[in-house]
Amino acid sequence: MILPVPWEVTVSYGAGTSRAADHIFKSSLQVDILDVDGVTGWKQGFFMKEIDKKLLFKSDYLRKEAELYIDYISQGAELEQNKFMCKSLKEINEGSAFMNKWVHEQSKELLNKQKLVGVLGGDHSTSLGLMKALAEKHGSFGVLQIDAHCDLRAKYENFTYSHASIMYNALNEIPELTKLVQVGVRDYCEEEWNYICSSNFRVITYFDKLIKERLFEGQTWKHIADEIIINLPQKVYVSFDIDGLDRKYCPNTGTPVAGGFESEEMIYLIRKIKESGRELIGFDLVEIGVGQTDWDSNVGARILWRLCNIMVS
Repeated sequence: MILPVPWEVTVSYGAGTSRAADHIFKSSLQVDILDVDGVTGWKQGFFMKEIDKKLLFKSDYLRKEAELYIDYISQGAELEQNKFMCKSLKEINEGSAFMNKWVHEQSKELLNKQKLVGVLGGDHSTSLGLMKALAEKHGSFGVLQIDAHCDLRAKYENFTYSHASIMYNALNEIPELTKLVQVGVRDYCEEEWNYICSSNFRVITYFDKLIKERLFEGQTWKHIADEIIINLPQKVYVSFDIDGLDRKYCPNTGTPVAGGFESEEMIYLIRKIKESGRELIGFDLVEIGVGQTDWDSNVGARILWRLCNIMVS
């Protein structure tokens, strides 16, 4: 069951991901059903819930407030001196908390019906509610995060549930999340570096630069993938931020960074997790932008299809 979450309130650069699910749904009509990683997976039934228009409209409204707020603080102004901006920040944080609660309730209802659930964003903040619901159902689990960013910032731009804080919030609010393995990170701050170093290996980060150096020096992707998988526990949640890929696959993603992976490298890694005997308990696919062409949604639809097939294979 695919749960679309049309939300992008706290994005700090490019916008458009709140309408990605609708574009991906339309692009999915161009995806051939045969997938060698799950030849008959589609016969078990993949279904996307209808996009919640009220949540989308709430995102649109709060996004406009967030744009004014970000512009205000970027000029170095004192937040406490502007009551309107203080009110906006409060509304944004309350709105994001509402979205998290909505996703948690929707996810829990589906999990109680014995469905496999994947969140389709929206920005990366949309997946916290699903991870909480999975923790309640499965107990301890680990996360494989494919991403150009660590997303370990505390209250980025004073937004409690920023897209740049999703893994910080997950680690702090979900004690069942025992291991976070990040792959492809190439844009991070000192705060995040210190968090990783002080995590006592609860967070293990495979930086894009170091992966590429190992490949340049003759190691195979299979060898590196096997090493990544060893760090994951039995139950695994996949958090797939599309900007973990080379930008040629996602030119309109919200926060693009040079570098990244081929799509097949990441599908290979996820497939090998399943082949290792580990259980894939859920996923999110986020930060897919909407541009003048349907290329981003075309790529997103194909990755979504393959994630679903691997999950049920």
